[in-house]
Amino acid sequence: MPHLVAPCDVIADRHESGVQAEERAAQHLQQAGCLILARNFRCRLGEIDIVARRAQILIIAEVRLRTNLNFGGAAASITHTKRTRIVHTTRYLLTCRPALAKLLVRFDTLLLSGADGQIEWIEDAFN
Repeated sequence: MPHLVAPCDVIADRHESGVQAEERAAQHLQQAGCLILARNFRCRLGEIDIVARRAQILIIAEVRLRTNLNFGGAAASITHTKRTRIVHTTRYLLTCRPALAKLLVRFDTLLLSGADGQIEWIEDAFN
């Protein structure tokens, strides 16, 4: 009889994969000279995966992992609704940390295809 995977095991595996993807993305940003200011910044409006700074630019980074290319891959998973939530959450972040509001804000995405795939960093992805 085949071993069945419980739904909660699948969710736990996805969560762990997401955590690993965000860790790889943060390391990638650091290697590119960014200072990580926050990870998984949350408020009632939404969540920001990574908040980083490079020179006078505040980088709001959305990390997306897709293990297969069905449904358009990682980039296609960032919907208009998701972008809107990230923007609103960023506005809240800037009210909480007024010093950051002096920086130029840029919305980037870091797309990972597969657990060990390359990272595609798209700067200014929301424009």
